[in-house]
Amino acid sequence: MTKPIHILIIEGRYYNHIADALLEGATRALDEAGATWELKTVPGALEIPQVLALAKDADLFDEGGDRPFHGYVALGCVIRGETSHYDIVANESAHQLLSLSIRHGIPFGNAILTVENEAQALARADVSRKNKGREAVLACLEVLRLKRSFRQLA
Repeated sequence: MTKPIHILIIEGRYYNHIADALLEGATRALDEAGATWELKTVPGALEIPQVLALAKDADLFDEGGDRPFHGYVALGCVIRGETSHYDIVANESAHQLLSLSIRHGIPFGNAILTVENEAQALARADVSRKNKGREAVLACLEVLRLKRSFRQLA
């Protein structure tokens, strides 16, 4: 019997109202899929890869079905400001998450929004509009499905 899917959600809370909408979309999608989840919150997008690395170092990801988590979803928002800090946060968080996921074979979905303004962020986060939290969950679950199918071929 296959262990139920359990997903780690790592959420940057810098923009609380946007994070709330992303989390609502993500958790609804996980509930609909019959998956369980655990939430860890951090101040912002740059901390998300750090928490992922800590969870990996603690050996919490699936390596044959006996670990707590099968994948993870990153939720957060980076809104362009007046300085180049936006570029650093947006690029480094995405780069580090993808790098960790590829290096360690961890399925993930990325809903760290990188936008020009709050209106764009709200449109992407809102569950009745673009619902990027849901999209990130669906991406994670699809990569997990593919990972499992590749294991069966081996």
